Amino acid sequence: MTIMKNTALLVLLALCMSTFALAAPLSTSTRVVLPAQIQQIISVDYRMLRNSQSGIPLKNRVLPENLKAFETSLRSLSINPDTDLEQLTFVSYRNSKGTVRSFGVASGMFDSKKVLAQYARKRVKVTKYRDSSLWPAGNSGYLISFLDDSTILFGDSPAVKDALDVRDGQQASVASNAEVEQLINDAQSGPVWSVLDQKGTQNMMRSALGEASSLADYDVVKKRLLGSLYTLDLQHGVDFGLNVQTSDSFTAGTLSALMKAAILYKKTAGTTVEKSAMENMEVDSDSGRLVVKFKADDSKFQALMKSELFQAVSH
Repeated sequence: MTIMKNTALLVLLALCMSTFALAAPLSTSTRVVLPAQIQQIISVDYRMLRNSQSGIPLKNRVLPENLKAFETSLRSLSINPDTDLEQLTFVSYRNSKGTVRSFGVASGMFDSKKVLAQYARKRVKVTKYRDSSLWPAGNSGYLISFLDDSTILFGDSPAVKDALDVRDGQQASVASNAEVEQLINDAQSGPVWSVLDQKGTQNMMRSALGEASSLADYDVVKKRLLGSLYTLDLQHGVDFGLNVQTSDSFTAGTLSALMKAAILYKKTAGTTVEKSAMENMEVDSDSGRLVVKFKADDSKFQALMKSELFQAVSH
């Protein structure tokens, strides 16, 4: 799950930081597996995607290979992601050695007993990890473990075991990371949302600023970026909001000025679609926060998804 590469419409940069996962507030089963050293959480409500004109086209264009593989493995278990999934949460984190790993948590209208019965009929061997059972997810290379009857933890073996270690008190949980915990609490009311830690926020803003990030001002302010969150609502066109937490109001104001410079550049040098998109973007600072808002109707957003710009930043 990577941060985007190019200068572009900020809503697309944020949307394409990775894929999507859970929506509304995180369930208890999901929350208890979140490690302390989170780099990013992305949360999407699949029900919202199905009910949005832009949702499914957006999902199809930015769906990363790891999520495609997981959806394929779910189908092998007679779970249809298009109808049975309700929430999907992706978590990137740094382990004790600084290696970035990721896992996902899927919640929905599926029956664990039915899935396990399929494994039994196929005589698939279960692996035990303390009190948890681990099963292969098709040919994807993932393992799955049921956190409860309607919640599946999935990922490669080290990541799944890390998540279970967090749940079982063997590793520190996000509850011990006050900064990220607060960002999650602030973000999770949105139907689609994401949270980034300090390092992830620095990388994201460098990509978002493009040429403007080469200015000396950015090197000064980047160390004062504390974290960020975005929320996205597709119920009535596209309604996007980004909040970047900084250490002080001066930093937020400087970052706001840099962002406005990046938008001005796109207004003059971007494509027709990009120029039009920039007209729908508002940038400001509020105390110690950079605040970015973007609104557009479905037709404008879908036109933007077909542009070369979108394809460049989403792959």
